[in-house]
Amino acid sequence: MDGEQTGLAARFGEASKLLPVFAVLTVIVVVYVNYVYLHCMRLLQLDMPEALRKAEDEQRGTHEVVAFHALTGMVLYCMARTVLTYPGTVPDGEGWELKPDYEDSEGGGEDKKADLVEKKHTGERRHCKWCLKYKPDRCHHCRICNVCVLRMDHHCPWVYNCIGFRNHKYFFLLLVYAVIDLIVVAITMFDTVWWSTRIDVPISMMIGLMAAQTLAAFLVVLITSFLSFHIWLLTKAMTTVEFCEKSLKKASYNSSQYSHGLYNNICAVLGPNPLLWFFPIGLPQGDGLIWPTPSGSKASSSGDGDKASGPRASLLEKDGDGNGAQHESASASAAAGEDEASSGPARGSSRKARGGASRSKPQAAG
Repeated sequence: MDGEQTGLAARFGEASKLLPVFAVLTVIVVVYVNYVYLHCMRLLQLDMPEALRKAEDEQRGTHEVVAFHALTGMVLYCMARTVLTYPGTVPDGEGWELKPDYEDSEGGGEDKKADLVEKKHTGERRHCKWCLKYKPDRCHHCRICNVCVLRMDHHCPWVYNCIGFRNHKYFFLLLVYAVIDLIVVAITMFDTVWWSTRIDVPISMMIGLMAAQTLAAFLVVLITSFLSFHIWLLTKAMTTVEFCEKSLKKASYNSSQYSHGLYNNICAVLGPNPLLWFFPIGLPQGDGLIWPTPSGSKASSSGDGDKASGPRASLLEKDGDGNGAQHESASASAAAGEDEASSGPARGSSRKARGGASRSKPQAAG
């Protein structure tokens, strides 16, 4: 709890970094004013006597204003929870402090080491040189927040927070509600934009409606693409950081060592109850420190070399294990040697043939 309070105080101590958050709120206000006061009020016809109002337009305006406020309220709530919820960090004590090897073995560090999947190529536990703590699996240090984040997905400047274990669901639902809200605005407000092109409508109203419609359409495309990427990561049990690591190391994107099937992968982010997946309640279970892998996918250490025992070996062990690289290079050399040996007689016979031909030519010439 102390680390959480310190992290929040450190974050909100820099007001300049809140500018992207204010920019998002400004966009929400612009869309809200144009949709409610220029679109919905036209349909509700509040400036006309009740007897002269069109019942169809009035009913439609009532439905749209209620739906828009419900969706916008969910957007604001999820955004507030994303900004204010601490993503989680490595706890103080409990064997996570960085210690010498002999003290770590005496303090039960070997038990935690045995439970970890991500290790150095030497088989040692990963540690953070800034926080001076050992890192659990899927934990990474954010230099902007200056803290190690549990199951870090990425740092988002638009919410001025890291997206991690505790607030990942709020961030995901923020994208979902934002896309739905913007689609409703872009579709339902189009006829009002068309209405504003009449000659009896002030040009300022037409410009405002067109600007809001264009902004909504642009954001629909942008945020839908971003949401689609995060849905794909969700189904693959990957974070954005892990995706970038695979990209840098040119590894396969088709699987993750933490994948437990589609249903369990979704539960790991949206919570165990499917009825609450699309509501900002029912957070995922666990503490964010332990991430079990499917049976047979955890890497094991034996002797001098660390070798994966399953089809989904640790990414760090696959690409960073020096012994594995030596084995691969040795096998590649052996294969090259076999090719050399198999091609040796053919090369020798070809040399003999060339040598015989070269020696026979002078004799024929003579």
